[in-house]
Amino acid sequence: MAVELYLDLLSQPCRSVLIFAKKNNIPHEVRNISLMDGEQYGDHFGKISLIRKVPALRDGDFTLTESPAILLYLAQKFQTPEHWYPADLQQRARIDEYLSWQHCAIRLHGSKVFWLKLMIPEVLHVEVPKEKMEAAVEELSGSLKLLEEKFLQDRPFIAGGHISLADLVAIVEVMQPVAAGLDVFEGRPKLNAWRDRVQAAIGKELFDEVHQNILGSQERVKVMDGSKLEFSKAKILNFFM
Repeated sequence: MAVELYLDLLSQPCRSVLIFAKKNNIPHEVRNISLMDGEQYGDHFGKISLIRKVPALRDGDFTLTESPAILLYLAQKFQTPEHWYPADLQQRARIDEYLSWQHCAIRLHGSKVFWLKLMIPEVLHVEVPKEKMEAAVEELSGSLKLLEEKFLQDRPFIAGGHISLADLVAIVEVMQPVAAGLDVFEGRPKLNAWRDRVQAAIGKELFDEVHQNILGSQERVKVMDGSKLEFSKAKILNFFM
């Protein structure tokens, strides 16, 4: 039986889940949830996820939220190739370490740049102070430096010689500020080479397919109806500004 995946591909964690499902031929059905339209607050989705965030998974009567938990569930249920989450204790620990760190670091900082550089000025029509933008880019640079120096070091991938769940979760976050027009790979040859390896391991066609919407964001915002975000505007500004 196919699992149901509730996704919005503007969301980084949703992209990691979809890439993983497609790459590993996991039987799945996508249920699109438009965060911009507030569909996460609908009655139906509330029965799937009380925290009203995507991604979410339903497998029969079983529901699950949080992308790392979903990825681990899929890897183990469908017995995907071991390199995604190796049996080796230390390799697995490296993956767990990255998944534990990224929430309040590269995920937060990449998202902040995306909103401050693109969504807030172009969709919410709120001016972002220069110092706010500079501080956000500096925070992101710090996280990218840690990705390179602590988590990658001199390895091809985070856990060693092969792509793992950690690399998949990392790449979708790194691509978020790129979608806002910030080239995070410029001047970072190690990060750039890692990106190329991850993209090759995933498959360029699949990588591009799943990132198509987010990488078109700079054009999409020109026709985006900002009034749809009025219900959450104050919350967004309070969080990012």
